[in-house]
Amino acid sequence: MSASEHSFLRRPRAGRRVAPGGGEGAGRSSGLRRVESIVLLLAALFLGVATVNDVVRQTHTNHRLVADLRTWRAYTGHDYRNLSISQDFHHHTKREIVCGNTSPGPPGAREQLCLLLTGPVSHGRRAVSAGWYLRPHREDRPNNRYACFGHVVGELGCPR
Repeated sequence: MSASEHSFLRRPRAGRRVAPGGGEGAGRSSGLRRVESIVLLLAALFLGVATVNDVVRQTHTNHRLVADLRTWRAYTGHDYRNLSISQDFHHHTKREIVCGNTSPGPPGAREQLCLLLTGPVSHGRRAVSAGWYLRPHREDRPNNRYACFGHVVGELGCPR
C-alpha cells in the first residue's frame, strides 16, 4: 500500500461527515427523538398544572370546611366537636350543610340543628342561608325536617 492510500484509510476526507449510528435514518431518528421529547415535556407540564390545581382546590375546600364548623359553633353557642358536614359533590357547588345536636349527647341521639352555609369565608365564618331541625335518630331528608327558616325554604323541600 502506498502512503496516500494508507492516509486515506486512517482519516475521512475533509467535508465528509460520518453520521452516528452508521448512516441513513440517523437524521430521522434525531427528529423522532425531538418530537418524543416535546411530547414528554408537554405531558409533564400538563400533570404539573393539574397537580397544582388539585392542591389549590383542596386547600380552599379545607379552609371552607373549617369556617363551616366555626360558623355552626358561633351560631348555636355550642362548642361541640362531633358535627356532620354534607357537601354537594353532584352539582359542584360551595354549599355545605352542617348538622349537630342541640344538647349534649351522642351524634344523632338528640334533636339536631342543621345549617345551610353558602358564600365565601369572611372573618373565619360563612353566611347561614337557611336551617332546620331534625328529630333524634332521623336522617337529613326533606320529610324529616321541621321548623325550617331562611330564604331557600322551598328549594330545600322543607314542609311548611
